Amino acid sequence: MSLDDVHGWSEGRLVPLSELRGDSAPIVVADSWLVSGGKTLALLLHRTRFLDAVANVADAPADGEAFWDAAVSALPRTGDWFPRIELRGSDSGPRFVLRLRAAPARGDSVVIATSPDGDPREQPLVKGPDLQRMAHLREVVAPLGAGEAAILTAEGYVVEGAYSGLLWWRGNILCGPLGVFDRVDSVTVRSVLGLATALGVETFEEAVTPAELDGCELWALSALHGSRIVTRWIDGPALAELPGRLGTWRARLAALRQPL
Repeated sequence: MSLDDVHGWSEGRLVPLSELRGDSAPIVVADSWLVSGGKTLALLLHRTRFLDAVANVADAPADGEAFWDAAVSALPRTGDWFPRIELRGSDSGPRFVLRLRAAPARGDSVVIATSPDGDPREQPLVKGPDLQRMAHLREVVAPLGAGEAAILTAEGYVVEGAYSGLLWWRGNILCGPLGVFDRVDSVTVRSVLGLATALGVETFEEAVTPAELDGCELWALSALHGSRIVTRWIDGPALAELPGRLGTWRARLAALRQPL
């Protein structure tokens, strides 16, 4: 496959499509992950998240596992890529799609701002249906100097970023939002929390407003960037950073990458 190819799934195989008919059909389920030099982080968790979501879609194709295997086999083993697999709705029924995308620029820090549009998510537990709404949130906060938008509950508690999970440190305790808050099951968050458990680092769930994060070290986590430190919350709490901690944990995550 070549850069930014789009492939459809037809009769048990990936079919190159020069013009994807129905490309404007809504995304029902999606997943994406970073592939660098043929390695990626926690691919099995991405597989489980995608196929479990597909299983809950009425009239979804029954060969999701075969599509997944074919999509992974088709990914390049050299270079940096950020593929996305999709289940899209169409008049003829849901259809699987593979998008091979070059990995965009990555970083280890980000500025965030609270979403001025409240919580626009319609299906907060599933990755895919709200992608356009999340992209809009980022566009809204970009003129403020932010690269990510924070979503809050109706009561003002921190839930997640538009395209990232959020974790924070209170001293040596790694904290995150309450598990009852509706949000996408972030593979990167799960990987970091799993590392914390393996290392004996205490973890804790809490309901916090942005103001209650004053003095904390805040991370935004995603499949593309891994862990990024939030250097500033615009019109929000004053954040802190323990020198060296982010770099250590980014190295730990990188060490967990496995060949496709």
